[in-house]
Amino acid sequence: MRTISLSHTPQAFSAKKPAMNLKELTIVEARAHMVKGTFSATDYVTELLRSEPDAVSLNAFVARDTGQMLKEAVAADASGASRNAAKLLAGIPIALKDNINTTGLPTTGCTGALKGKTPTENAPVARQLFDAGAILAGKNNMHELALGITNNNAVTGAARNPWQTDLIPGGSSGGSAAAVGGRLVPTAIGTDTGASVRLPAALCGVTGFRPSMDRYSQRGILPISHTRDTPGPIARSVADIQLLDQLLSGKAQTSAAVDLRGLRIGLPRTYFFTGLDSELQAVIEQAIQSLSVAGVHWVEGEVAELAELNGAVGFPVALYEVMQDLPVYLKESGYTLSMPELVAGIGSPDVAGLMSSLLGEGAIPQEVYEQALRSRKLLQINYASYFADKQVDAMLFPTSPLPARPIGEDETVLLGSEQVPTFFTFIRNTDPGSNAGIPGISIPAGLTRSALPVGLELDGPHGSDARLLAIAQAMESVLGPLPIPKGHFS
Repeated sequence: MRTISLSHTPQAFSAKKPAMNLKELTIVEARAHMVKGTFSATDYVTELLRSEPDAVSLNAFVARDTGQMLKEAVAADASGASRNAAKLLAGIPIALKDNINTTGLPTTGCTGALKGKTPTENAPVARQLFDAGAILAGKNNMHELALGITNNNAVTGAARNPWQTDLIPGGSSGGSAAAVGGRLVPTAIGTDTGASVRLPAALCGVTGFRPSMDRYSQRGILPISHTRDTPGPIARSVADIQLLDQLLSGKAQTSAAVDLRGLRIGLPRTYFFTGLDSELQAVIEQAIQSLSVAGVHWVEGEVAELAELNGAVGFPVALYEVMQDLPVYLKESGYTLSMPELVAGIGSPDVAGLMSSLLGEGAIPQEVYEQALRSRKLLQINYASYFADKQVDAMLFPTSPLPARPIGEDETVLLGSEQVPTFFTFIRNTDPGSNAGIPGISIPAGLTRSALPVGLELDGPHGSDARLLAIAQAMESVLGPLPIPKGHFS
Protein backbone atom coordinates (compact mmCIF):
# COMPACT_ATOMS: atom_id res chain seq x y z
CA MET A 1 0.00 0.00 0.00
CA ARG A 2 3.01 2.24 0.35
CA THR A 3 3.05 4.88 -2.40
CA ILE A 4 6.00 6.92 -1.24
CA SER A 5 7.53 9.03 -3.99
CA LEU A 6 11.31 9.09 -3.85
CA SER A 7 11.72 11.53 -6.70
CA HIS A 8 13.83 13.52 -4.24
CA THR A 9 15.83 11.13 -2.09
CA PRO A 10 17.83 12.16 0.98
CA GLN A 11 21.02 11.45 -0.96
CA ALA A 12 19.96 14.05 -3.53
CA PHE A 13 19.62 16.81 -0.95
CA SER A 14 22.34 19.35 -0.31
CA ALA A 15 25.13 18.03 1.88
CA LYS A 16 25.17 21.32 3.78
CA LYS A 17 23.44 20.95 7.15
CA PRO A 18 22.06 23.80 9.24
CA ALA A 19 23.77 24.87 12.48
CA MET A 20 20.70 24.03 14.58
CA ASN A 21 18.75 20.77 14.65
CA LEU A 22 15.71 21.76 12.61
CA LYS A 23 13.97 18.45 13.31
CA GLU A 24 13.74 19.32 17.02
CA LEU A 25 11.92 22.61 16.40
CA THR A 26 8.25 23.01 17.21
CA ILE A 27 5.89 24.61 14.70
CA VAL A 28 5.97 27.90 16.59
CA GLU A 29 9.78 27.88 16.70
CA ALA A 30 10.20 26.88 13.06
CA ARG A 31 7.81 29.58 11.85
CA ALA A 32 9.58 32.22 13.95
CA HIS A 33 12.90 31.32 12.36
CA MET A 34 11.42 31.35 8.84
CA VAL A 35 9.87 34.77 9.37
CA LYS A 36 13.18 36.05 10.75
CA GLY A 37 15.03 34.56 7.79
CA THR A 38 17.25 32.18 9.78
CA PHE A 39 16.36 29.46 7.28
CA SER A 40 13.86 28.97 4.47
CA ALA A 41 10.93 26.61 4.08
CA THR A 42 13.04 24.74 1.52
CA ASP A 43 15.85 24.33 4.08
CA TYR A 44 13.38 23.07 6.65
CA VAL A 45 11.62 20.54 4.45
CA THR A 46 14.93 19.34 3.01
CA GLU A 47 16.26 18.66 6.50
CA LEU A 48 13.13 16.79 7.58
CA LEU A 49 13.35 14.61 4.49
CA ARG A 50 16.82 13.46 5.50
CA SER A 51 14.89 11.20 7.89
CA GLU A 52 13.27 9.26 5.06
CA PRO A 53 15.02 6.01 6.13
CA ASP A 54 13.50 6.46 9.59
CA ALA A 55 10.06 6.93 8.04
CA VAL A 56 10.45 3.56 6.36
CA SER A 57 11.76 1.91 9.54
CA LEU A 58 8.85 3.18 11.63
CA ASN A 59 6.29 2.42 8.90
CA ALA A 60 4.65 5.68 9.90
CA PHE A 61 3.43 6.60 6.40
CA VAL A 62 1.35 4.72 3.85
CA ALA A 63 1.33 7.47 1.19
CA ARG A 64 3.85 10.23 0.66
CA ASP A 65 5.13 12.48 -2.15
CA THR A 66 8.45 14.02 -1.18
CA GLY A 67 8.83 15.72 -4.53
CA GLN A 68 5.58 17.60 -4.07
CA MET A 69 6.60 18.59 -0.53
CA LEU A 70 9.79 20.20 -1.81
CA LYS A 71 7.93 21.86 -4.67
CA GLU A 72 5.50 23.49 -2.22
CA ALA A 73 8.32 24.58 0.08
CA VAL A 74 10.12 26.26 -2.84
CA ALA A 75 6.86 27.98 -3.83
CA ALA A 76 6.33 29.24 -0.26
CA ASP A 77 9.77 30.83 -0.33
CA ALA A 78 9.34 32.27 -3.82
CA SER A 79 5.99 33.87 -2.99
CA GLY A 80 7.20 35.27 0.31
CA ALA A 81 4.64 33.23 2.25
CA SER A 82 7.31 31.60 4.40
CA ARG A 83 8.44 35.06 5.59
CA ASN A 84 4.86 36.24 6.21
CA ALA A 85 3.96 35.96 9.90
CA ALA A 86 0.26 36.01 9.03
CA LYS A 87 0.58 32.67 7.18
CA LEU A 88 0.66 30.63 10.37
CA LEU A 89 1.66 27.28 8.83
CA ALA A 90 3.58 28.38 5.72
CA GLY A 91 6.34 25.88 4.99
CA ILE A 92 5.27 23.50 7.77
CA PRO A 93 4.83 19.83 6.73
CA ILE A 94 1.84 18.27 8.50
CA ALA A 95 0.96 14.58 8.30
CA LEU A 96 -2.65 13.41 8.26
CA LYS A 97 -4.04 10.10 9.42
CA ASP A 98 -5.16 7.96 6.50
CA ASN A 99 -8.85 8.38 7.37
CA ILE A 100 -8.83 12.15 6.71
CA ASN A 101 -9.80 12.94 3.11
CA THR A 102 -7.20 14.53 0.85
CA THR A 103 -7.31 14.93 -2.91
CA GLY A 104 -3.52 15.02 -3.22
CA LEU A 105 -3.01 11.52 -1.81
CA PRO A 106 -5.33 8.50 -1.40
CA THR A 107 -7.46 8.11 1.72
CA THR A 108 -8.00 4.46 2.49
CA GLY A 109 -8.49 3.93 6.23
CA CYS A 110 -5.57 1.50 5.75
CA THR A 111 -7.99 -1.19 4.60
CA GLY A 112 -7.83 -3.41 1.52
CA ALA A 113 -11.02 -2.46 -0.33
CA LEU A 114 -10.10 1.24 -0.40
CA LYS A 115 -6.50 0.76 -1.56
CA GLY A 116 -5.47 3.53 -3.95
CA LYS A 117 -8.81 5.36 -3.74
CA THR A 118 -8.79 9.16 -3.64
CA PRO A 119 -11.81 11.17 -2.43
CA THR A 120 -13.44 13.93 -4.42
CA GLU A 121 -12.57 16.76 -2.01
CA ASN A 122 -10.43 17.58 1.01
CA ALA A 123 -11.89 17.21 4.48
CA PRO A 124 -12.55 20.63 6.07
CA VAL A 125 -9.83 20.07 8.68
CA ALA A 126 -7.31 19.38 5.90
CA ARG A 127 -8.47 22.42 3.93
CA GLN A 128 -8.11 24.67 6.99
CA LEU A 129 -4.49 23.59 7.40
CA PHE A 130 -3.67 23.97 3.71
CA ASP A 131 -5.28 27.43 3.65
CA ALA A 132 -2.90 28.42 6.47
CA GLY A 133 0.06 27.33 4.32
CA ALA A 134 0.66 23.78 5.58
CA ILE A 135 2.35 21.24 3.30
CA LEU A 136 0.92 17.72 3.20
CA ALA A 137 3.71 15.50 4.54
CA GLY A 138 1.85 12.27 3.81
CA LYS A 139 -0.86 9.97 5.09
CA ASN A 140 -0.14 8.11 8.30
CA ASN A 141 -0.47 4.41 8.99
CA MET A 142 -3.30 3.51 11.38
CA HIS A 143 -5.11 0.56 12.89
CA GLU A 144 -7.33 -0.74 10.11
CA LEU A 145 -10.53 1.35 9.87
CA ALA A 146 -9.47 2.94 13.20
CA LEU A 147 -10.94 -0.05 15.05
CA GLY A 148 -8.12 -0.85 17.46
CA ILE A 149 -5.24 0.47 19.54
CA THR A 150 -2.13 -1.51 18.54
CA ASN A 151 -1.70 -0.29 14.94
CA ASN A 152 -0.76 -3.88 14.07
CA ASN A 153 -2.36 -3.71 10.64
CA ALA A 154 -2.32 -6.81 8.43
CA VAL A 155 -2.87 -4.70 5.29
CA THR A 156 -0.28 -1.94 5.74
CA GLY A 157 2.00 -3.56 8.32
CA ALA A 158 2.60 -2.57 11.90
CA ALA A 159 3.58 1.00 12.71
CA ARG A 160 6.47 1.08 15.20
CA ASN A 161 7.29 3.05 18.33
CA PRO A 162 10.25 5.44 17.89
CA TRP A 163 11.47 4.72 21.44
CA GLN A 164 11.74 0.98 20.81
CA THR A 165 10.77 -0.31 17.40
CA ASP A 166 9.54 -3.72 18.50
CA LEU A 167 6.84 -2.02 20.56
CA ILE A 168 3.44 -0.67 19.52
CA PRO A 169 3.03 3.09 19.05
CA GLY A 170 -0.58 2.88 20.27
CA GLY A 171 -3.58 3.51 18.11
CA SER A 172 -5.52 3.95 16.17
CA SER A 173 -3.46 7.04 15.23
CA GLY A 174 -0.23 5.12 15.75
CA GLY A 175 1.52 6.22 12.58
CA SER A 176 0.72 9.85 13.38
CA ALA A 177 2.29 9.71 16.85
CA ALA A 178 5.26 7.69 15.59
CA ALA A 179 5.93 10.29 12.90
CA VAL A 180 5.90 13.15 15.42
CA GLY A 181 7.82 11.25 18.10
CA GLY A 182 10.35 10.05 15.51
CA ARG A 183 11.01 13.64 14.36
CA LEU A 184 9.74 12.96 10.83
CA VAL A 185 7.28 15.87 11.07
CA PRO A 186 6.59 18.51 13.72
CA THR A 187 2.90 17.64 13.91
CA ALA A 188 0.17 15.34 12.66
CA ILE A 189 -3.61 15.24 12.80
CA GLY A 190 -5.17 12.02 14.04
CA THR A 191 -8.67 11.09 15.10
CA ASP A 192 -9.95 10.00 18.50
CA THR A 193 -13.03 7.92 19.30
CA GLY A 194 -12.02 6.45 22.65
CA ALA A 195 -8.25 6.84 22.92
CA SER A 196 -6.85 7.16 19.43
CA VAL A 197 -4.99 10.49 19.71
CA ARG A 198 -4.14 10.60 23.41
CA LEU A 199 -3.00 6.98 23.81
CA PRO A 200 -0.47 6.94 20.93
CA ALA A 201 0.76 10.38 21.99
CA ALA A 202 1.41 8.98 25.48
CA LEU A 203 3.18 5.84 24.24
CA CYS A 204 5.36 7.81 21.79
CA GLY A 205 6.33 10.60 24.18
CA VAL A 206 4.47 13.50 22.55
CA THR A 207 1.37 15.61 23.19
CA GLY A 208 -2.09 14.71 21.91
CA PHE A 209 -5.33 16.68 22.23
CA ARG A 210 -8.92 15.51 21.99
CA PRO A 211 -11.17 18.61 21.82
CA SER A 212 -14.72 18.94 23.06
CA MET A 213 -17.14 17.15 20.75
CA ASP A 214 -18.07 19.18 17.68
CA ARG A 215 -15.30 21.73 18.19
CA TYR A 216 -13.72 20.55 14.92
CA SER A 217 -15.48 19.39 11.75
CA GLN A 218 -15.95 15.64 11.30
CA ARG A 219 -16.90 15.91 7.65
CA GLY A 220 -14.71 14.05 5.17
CA ILE A 221 -13.29 11.70 7.79
CA LEU A 222 -13.83 7.94 7.65
CA PRO A 223 -16.03 7.42 10.70
CA ILE A 224 -16.70 5.06 13.54
CA SER A 225 -19.20 7.14 15.50
CA HIS A 226 -20.55 10.61 14.74
CA THR A 227 -21.29 11.17 18.44
CA ARG A 228 -17.79 10.11 19.58
CA ASP A 229 -15.32 10.77 16.74
CA THR A 230 -13.23 13.92 16.55
CA PRO A 231 -10.04 14.95 14.79
CA GLY A 232 -7.22 15.84 17.16
CA PRO A 233 -3.70 17.28 16.80
CA ILE A 234 -0.48 15.57 17.91
CA ALA A 235 2.64 17.71 18.42
CA ARG A 236 5.70 18.15 20.63
CA SER A 237 4.52 21.21 22.55
CA VAL A 238 1.28 22.53 23.97
CA ALA A 239 1.93 25.85 22.20
CA ASP A 240 1.72 24.01 18.88
CA ILE A 241 -1.53 22.35 19.97
CA GLN A 242 -2.93 25.79 20.86
CA LEU A 243 -2.02 27.13 17.42
CA LEU A 244 -3.61 24.16 15.66
CA ASP A 245 -6.68 24.35 17.88
CA GLN A 246 -7.26 27.97 16.89
CA LEU A 247 -7.04 27.08 13.20
CA LEU A 248 -9.21 23.96 13.39
CA SER A 249 -11.85 25.47 15.68
CA GLY A 250 -11.95 28.91 14.07
CA LYS A 251 -11.78 30.39 17.57
CA ALA A 252 -9.01 32.96 17.78
CA GLN A 253 -9.32 33.62 21.50
CA THR A 254 -6.92 31.97 23.92
CA SER A 255 -7.04 31.60 27.69
CA ALA A 256 -4.81 33.69 29.91
CA ALA A 257 -1.61 32.09 31.17
CA VAL A 258 -2.21 29.90 34.21
CA ASP A 259 -0.49 30.24 37.58
CA LEU A 260 -0.28 26.79 39.14
CA ARG A 261 -0.12 28.18 42.68
CA GLY A 262 -3.45 27.36 44.29
CA LEU A 263 -4.91 25.84 41.12
CA ARG A 264 -7.51 23.20 42.06
CA ILE A 265 -7.09 19.97 40.09
CA GLY A 266 -9.09 16.80 40.63
CA LEU A 267 -7.27 13.55 41.44
CA PRO A 268 -9.78 10.69 40.95
CA ARG A 269 -7.60 7.88 42.26
CA THR A 270 -10.12 5.07 42.72
CA TYR A 271 -10.97 4.62 39.03
CA PHE A 272 -7.95 5.99 37.17
CA PHE A 273 -5.03 5.03 39.42
CA THR A 274 -5.95 1.41 40.22
CA GLY A 275 -3.91 -1.44 38.73
CA LEU A 276 -1.10 0.60 37.20
CA ASP A 277 2.18 -0.73 35.86
CA SER A 278 4.67 -0.18 38.69
CA GLU A 279 7.26 1.68 36.60
CA LEU A 280 4.58 3.91 35.10
CA GLN A 281 3.08 4.61 38.53
CA ALA A 282 6.45 5.80 39.83
CA VAL A 283 6.69 8.33 37.00
CA ILE A 284 3.14 9.57 37.59
CA GLU A 285 3.65 10.00 41.32
CA GLN A 286 6.89 11.92 40.71
CA ALA A 287 5.05 14.21 38.29
CA ILE A 288 2.32 14.82 40.86
CA GLN A 289 4.98 15.65 43.44
CA SER A 290 6.65 18.12 41.07
CA LEU A 291 3.31 19.80 40.38
CA SER A 292 2.60 19.92 44.13
CA VAL A 293 5.86 21.80 44.66
CA ALA A 294 4.74 24.20 41.91
CA GLY A 295 1.62 24.94 43.95
CA VAL A 296 -1.14 22.72 42.52
CA HIS A 297 -3.87 21.96 45.06
CA TRP A 298 -5.17 18.40 44.63
CA VAL A 299 -8.82 17.54 45.25
CA GLU A 300 -9.49 13.82 45.63
CA GLY A 301 -12.82 12.18 44.83
CA GLU A 302 -14.57 10.38 41.99
CA VAL A 303 -17.05 10.92 39.19
CA ALA A 304 -20.24 9.18 40.32
CA GLU A 305 -21.04 5.80 38.68
CA LEU A 306 -18.18 6.28 36.24
CA ALA A 307 -17.35 2.64 35.50
CA GLU A 308 -20.96 1.52 35.22
CA LEU A 309 -22.13 4.35 32.98
CA ASN A 310 -19.04 4.28 30.78
CA GLY A 311 -19.43 0.55 30.23
CA ALA A 312 -23.04 1.08 29.19
CA VAL A 313 -22.13 3.68 26.57
CA GLY A 314 -18.93 2.92 24.66
CA PHE A 315 -19.39 -0.20 22.58
CA PRO A 316 -23.17 -0.03 21.95
CA VAL A 317 -22.87 3.53 20.62
CA ALA A 318 -19.78 2.97 18.47
CA LEU A 319 -20.86 -0.36 17.01
CA TYR A 320 -24.35 0.86 16.16
CA GLU A 321 -23.22 4.13 14.62
CA VAL A 322 -20.39 2.68 12.53
CA MET A 323 -22.90 0.70 10.49
CA GLN A 324 -24.94 3.86 9.90
CA ASP A 325 -22.08 6.31 9.35
CA LEU A 326 -19.67 4.35 7.16
CA PRO A 327 -22.05 3.93 4.17
CA VAL A 328 -22.76 7.69 4.22
CA TYR A 329 -19.03 8.46 4.23
CA LEU A 330 -18.34 6.09 1.33
CA LYS A 331 -21.03 7.72 -0.79
CA GLU A 332 -20.01 11.30 0.03
CA SER A 333 -16.34 10.54 -0.71
CA GLY A 334 -17.17 9.08 -4.12
CA TYR A 335 -16.25 5.53 -3.11
CA THR A 336 -18.64 3.19 -4.89
CA LEU A 337 -18.69 0.02 -2.84
CA SER A 338 -21.07 -1.62 -0.41
CA MET A 339 -20.48 -2.47 3.24
CA PRO A 340 -20.10 -6.21 2.46
CA GLU A 341 -17.48 -5.30 -0.17
CA LEU A 342 -15.67 -3.08 2.34
CA VAL A 343 -15.70 -5.81 4.99
CA ALA A 344 -14.46 -8.39 2.49
CA GLY A 345 -11.28 -6.34 2.02
CA ILE A 346 -10.38 -6.18 5.72
CA GLY A 347 -7.09 -7.94 6.45
CA SER A 348 -6.66 -7.60 10.23
CA PRO A 349 -8.30 -10.52 12.08
CA ASP A 350 -9.58 -8.40 14.98
CA VAL A 351 -11.24 -5.86 12.68
CA ALA A 352 -12.55 -8.50 10.26
CA GLY A 353 -14.18 -10.46 13.06
CA LEU A 354 -15.82 -7.39 14.55
CA MET A 355 -17.15 -5.95 11.30
CA SER A 356 -18.35 -9.32 9.99
CA SER A 357 -20.38 -9.83 13.15
CA LEU A 358 -22.02 -6.42 12.74
CA LEU A 359 -23.25 -7.44 9.29
CA GLY A 360 -25.08 -10.38 10.87
CA GLU A 361 -26.34 -11.49 14.25
CA GLY A 362 -23.87 -9.27 16.13
CA ALA A 363 -25.58 -6.05 14.98
CA ILE A 364 -26.50 -3.71 17.84
CA PRO A 365 -30.32 -3.41 18.20
CA GLN A 366 -31.73 0.11 18.08
CA GLU A 367 -33.25 -0.20 21.55
CA VAL A 368 -29.81 -1.07 22.99
CA TYR A 369 -28.35 1.96 21.23
CA GLU A 370 -31.07 4.25 22.57
CA GLN A 371 -30.50 2.99 26.11
CA ALA A 372 -26.78 3.68 25.67
CA LEU A 373 -27.57 7.27 24.69
CA ARG A 374 -29.59 7.67 27.89
CA SER A 375 -26.64 6.34 29.88
CA ARG A 376 -24.38 8.81 28.10
CA LYS A 377 -26.59 11.69 29.20
CA LEU A 378 -26.24 10.56 32.81
CA LEU A 379 -22.48 10.23 32.36
CA GLN A 380 -22.30 13.80 31.05
CA ILE A 381 -24.38 15.06 33.97
CA ASN A 382 -22.11 13.29 36.45
CA TYR A 383 -18.98 14.74 34.88
CA ALA A 384 -20.46 18.25 34.95
CA SER A 385 -21.41 17.76 38.59
CA TYR A 386 -17.91 16.54 39.44
CA PHE A 387 -16.22 19.67 38.06
CA ALA A 388 -18.80 22.02 39.59
CA ASP A 389 -19.18 20.41 43.01
CA LYS A 390 -15.46 19.96 43.59
CA GLN A 391 -14.68 23.36 42.09
CA VAL A 392 -11.83 22.01 39.99
CA ASP A 393 -10.64 23.33 36.64
CA ALA A 394 -9.62 19.87 35.44
CA MET A 395 -8.86 16.33 36.55
CA LEU A 396 -5.49 14.61 36.20
CA PHE A 397 -4.64 10.93 35.74
CA PRO A 398 -2.34 8.54 33.82
CA THR A 399 -3.29 8.50 30.14
CA SER A 400 -2.76 4.73 30.09
CA PRO A 401 -2.36 2.18 32.89
CA LEU A 402 0.79 0.84 31.20
CA PRO A 403 3.49 1.90 28.72
CA ALA A 404 4.00 0.45 25.24
CA ARG A 405 3.98 -3.32 24.85
CA PRO A 406 5.44 -5.57 22.11
CA ILE A 407 3.93 -5.67 18.64
CA GLY A 408 1.83 -8.81 18.21
CA GLU A 409 0.30 -8.90 21.69
CA ASP A 410 -3.10 -8.05 20.23
CA GLU A 411 -5.32 -10.03 22.59
CA THR A 412 -3.58 -9.84 25.98
CA VAL A 413 -0.62 -7.99 27.50
CA LEU A 414 1.31 -8.39 30.74
CA LEU A 415 0.38 -5.95 33.49
CA GLY A 416 2.17 -6.75 36.72
CA SER A 417 2.01 -10.54 36.97
CA GLU A 418 -1.25 -10.93 35.03
CA GLN A 419 -2.24 -11.20 31.39
CA VAL A 420 -4.98 -8.64 30.79
CA PRO A 421 -7.07 -7.72 27.70
CA THR A 422 -4.99 -5.48 25.44
CA PHE A 423 -7.73 -3.22 24.08
CA PHE A 424 -9.76 -2.63 27.21
CA THR A 425 -6.72 -2.13 29.42
CA PHE A 426 -5.09 0.47 27.19
CA ILE A 427 -8.30 2.51 26.75
CA ARG A 428 -9.51 2.24 30.36
CA ASN A 429 -8.56 5.77 31.36
CA THR A 430 -9.20 7.62 28.09
CA ASP A 431 -12.59 6.11 27.26
CA PRO A 432 -14.85 7.82 29.83
CA GLY A 433 -13.99 11.36 28.79
CA SER A 434 -14.55 10.38 25.16
CA ASN A 435 -18.02 9.08 25.92
CA ALA A 436 -18.81 12.27 27.83
CA GLY A 437 -17.56 14.41 24.92
CA ILE A 438 -15.24 16.50 27.10
CA PRO A 439 -11.79 17.78 26.14
CA GLY A 440 -8.65 15.88 27.15
CA ILE A 441 -4.95 16.35 26.54
CA SER A 442 -2.08 13.95 27.16
CA ILE A 443 1.33 15.48 27.89
CA PRO A 444 4.62 13.67 28.58
CA ALA A 445 5.17 12.99 32.28
CA GLY A 446 8.60 11.34 32.03
CA LEU A 447 10.30 8.05 31.27
CA THR A 448 10.09 4.72 33.08
CA ARG A 449 13.22 2.91 34.31
CA SER A 450 12.99 0.99 31.03
CA ALA A 451 13.20 4.31 29.13
CA LEU A 452 9.61 4.27 27.85
CA PRO A 453 7.42 7.39 27.75
CA VAL A 454 4.55 7.92 30.18
CA GLY A 455 1.60 10.20 29.44
CA LEU A 456 -0.31 12.36 31.91
CA GLU A 457 -3.86 13.31 30.92
CA LEU A 458 -5.86 16.37 31.85
CA ASP A 459 -9.63 16.37 31.22
CA GLY A 460 -11.81 19.45 31.65
CA PRO A 461 -15.46 20.45 31.46
CA HIS A 462 -17.12 20.51 28.05
CA GLY A 463 -16.19 23.71 26.21
CA SER A 464 -13.21 24.51 28.46
CA ASP A 465 -10.70 23.70 25.70
CA ALA A 466 -8.72 26.96 25.79
CA ARG A 467 -8.50 26.93 29.58
CA LEU A 468 -7.47 23.25 29.59
CA LEU A 469 -4.69 23.92 27.08
CA ALA A 470 -3.41 26.81 29.20
CA ILE A 471 -3.30 24.54 32.26
CA ALA A 472 -1.47 21.89 30.25
CA GLN A 473 1.06 24.45 29.08
CA ALA A 474 1.74 25.53 32.67
CA MET A 475 2.24 21.91 33.74
CA GLU A 476 4.44 21.24 30.71
CA SER A 477 6.76 24.02 31.88
CA VAL A 478 7.20 22.21 35.21
CA LEU A 479 7.58 18.67 33.90
CA GLY A 480 9.86 19.64 31.02
CA PRO A 481 10.41 17.94 27.65
CA LEU A 482 11.48 14.36 27.15
CA PRO A 483 14.89 13.64 25.65
CA ILE A 484 15.24 12.62 22.02
CA PRO A 485 14.44 8.91 21.56
CA LYS A 486 17.62 6.85 21.57
CA GLY A 487 18.79 5.47 18.26
CA HIS A 488 18.70 7.22 14.90
CA PHE A 489 15.32 8.95 15.27
CA SER A 490 16.75 12.37 15.94
